Amino acid sequence: MRIIAGTKRRLQLKTLQGKDVRPTTDRIKETLFNMLQDEIPGCYFLDLFAGSGQIGLEAVSRGARFAVFAERSKQAADCIRENIRVTKSEEESLLLQKDVMSALRFLEGTYQFDVIFMDPPYGESLEKDVLFYLEHSSLVKNTTLIVAEAALGTDFSYLEHTGFTIVKEKKYKTNVHMFLKRRES
Repeated sequence: MRIIAGTKRRLQLKTLQGKDVRPTTDRIKETLFNMLQDEIPGCYFLDLFAGSGQIGLEAVSRGARFAVFAERSKQAADCIRENIRVTKSEEESLLLQKDVMSALRFLEGTYQFDVIFMDPPYGESLEKDVLFYLEHSSLVKNTTLIVAEAALGTDFSYLEHTGFTIVKEKKYKTNVHMFLKRRES
């Protein structure tokens, strides 16, 4: 696993081991960042369920001003910490070793994010919990783009009951990226 573009291009990143780990492939990461390219320069980026931190660090490499990583696992947080060090991204990064909902409450009133990316464990509806929280959160601006990664076939019909709407979606073989923004009033 590596940074694929930007100022930290080609730097190798550590990854986690185990059957529950599903690092984003370079091909999917490249597609994702091609779709985000206009959003990244100068942005504040929030990486939820951050795993190894590769998505937030890719954003920093491509010009994000600041990235916050939320990850509850000590093993994963140690991996993110090492990847931040290897990429020399300490000044542009904040790691919160907390579960995502605690991290969101902790960040409330401190930051507003331009891009929020989440890649929760599949099949647990954690993206739904996060979106219902973010609906009334000061972390989200009217222009914030939220990207939720989920298993292909994940039900997002509940979005009609939130303040978010789908602006774009990208389907892959086994998963999907849903691009969401606040619904215009």
